[in-house]
This record gives sequence, structure tokens and C-alpha cells, in this order.
Amino acid sequence: MRAIYNPITATPFAYNESYMEVEPCEVLKPYIKCFWGTKRPYRQMKTNIPIKRIVTPDTCVDIIFTIDFTDNQIYGSFCGIDDRTFTIYDVNDEDKVVSTFAIRFFAWCAVLFSEESMSDTRNGFFEVGHHFSKLQKAIVPWLFDITDIGDRIWLAEQYLLNHIHLERRNGILTDAVLELLKQKGNVEIGQLAKDIHTSSRHLERLFQQNIGISPKRLASLVRYQYLWNDILFQPQFQVLDAVHKYGYTDQAHLLHDFKKFHTMNITEAKEYALKHGNSLVQPEQL
Repeated sequence: MRAIYNPITATPFAYNESYMEVEPCEVLKPYIKCFWGTKRPYRQMKTNIPIKRIVTPDTCVDIIFTIDFTDNQIYGSFCGIDDRTFTIYDVNDEDKVVSTFAIRFFAWCAVLFSEESMSDTRNGFFEVGHHFSKLQKAIVPWLFDITDIGDRIWLAEQYLLNHIHLERRNGILTDAVLELLKQKGNVEIGQLAKDIHTSSRHLERLFQQNIGISPKRLASLVRYQYLWNDILFQPQFQVLDAVHKYGYTDQAHLLHDFKKFHTMNITEAKEYALKHGNSLVQPEQL
């Protein structure tokens, strides 16, 4: 699936002391978009003015560990699939030495590593232990001693490689997601169900249990992601060409749909992405 689909954030060129992305090993690439976080602990300076950033739906889910070396605390959260953009205001009340380590799963793959279903996880934030208690127990005790992101990735990969529950993989769900990605989200769910020889109701139930979102909503997010990729990476992007390519009714439909998911128009979104990163910097390969 990774070969035909590469979801990106609102700031895919971001690369600094507080954020970098690293691809997983080859075996885990079908399941994990990337590992991300800080390369090593850094001093987070006190700020009086909130730092604003937006988070756009990328069809992924994240396990995030924040390690506070000053207060000797670790905070872990699981972020379910989002189908809307939200704004985060970062405020640092005091100087601290911190680091972050996170795992970004493709949303339809997280259930293969979880002890719980993905039902009712849409737009939700949870304690890591609720869905991934074994992963938490395996990784958290090492996060103070292992501080380099490369070493943390190696530790996480050893756990994940030994805890892929392939018996939970559902063939109907896999076929549906693969077809949805191949069609770039431009699908009619009733026809999709017929094509993979199931009912729309059964498909809906599978998506809610294993992803946390309806197939129709996921299709919309996938189409948005393909469009966002084209906007950033096609040198001569043309809205009218994209209207035909992705099955929008007309130009107004495309522009409205994009702004609904991104909260910005196309020009503003591209400027924001370029402002918050260096397009010449590539994610580090460790």
C-alpha cells in the first residue's frame, strides 16, 4: 500500500531539533508511515507567547511519548484517526529538557498491534495503555536511558516485529482499503462493497471496528491527501486537471472540499507548508 499512497502532514518539510521523521525498516513499511520526534533531548525554552500550529487529517494514527527529563516524567498518548483539522497552541511555562518519540501507523494497520479495537477512536486522544499496554510496558522503561532517536527506533522495531498480529487481518477490509487507495478515494461505497463481494453494512462495521471511521469518510480523506500531494509536489499543478482526476463536480467543489479539511485555501496551505520547513532537507535515514 505504501508504494501507491504517501500521506503527508500540513508541514511535510519540517525538520528541526524538535521534529524529524524517519522511515521504518522494510518489513514494517506496510504498517507504519514513520517514526518521528526529537533526534535527542533538547532544552525547551520558556515562551510567553503561544506557538500556533495546525494538524490536518493524514489518515494515520499516532502513539506519542513525551519525555520530561527535568521533572522525570513520561507522558504517553494515542491519537485516533482525525477527520478534521485542529489547532494546537504550545505554551512552555518553564525551561525544560525534553524529548519526543512517536510512532505513526497507517490508520488501518494500528489494530494489528493493539489489544483493543479502533471503535470510537475517531478524533480522540487516549492513554497509550488503553489500546497498547504491552507496547507501553516494553518501551517506556527505556526512554530515559535511550535518548537517541535511532536507538529508540531500533528498540520499538524489535517489539513491533515480534508483535504483528496478522491473524487479526481481515481480507475484506484489506481489499477495500487497497481498492480505495488505488482509486485515490474517488469511489462509491455501494459499488466498492459489490466489487469485493460484501455488503455495505458489513463494510461499514469492519471500518468502524478496525479503523474507527466509515469507509465513505476515509475515501474523502484519501482523496484530500492525494490532492494535497499534487498541490505540493506537482510543478505545474492545475485545479481543473485535479477536478477531473479526482472526480470532483467542479472547481468550486474541489476548493470547498480542500478548505474543509485544511482550513486554508490552496495558496495559503502551500505557503504555510513551505514556511514551516526546508524543502531541501530530506528525512534522515538511520
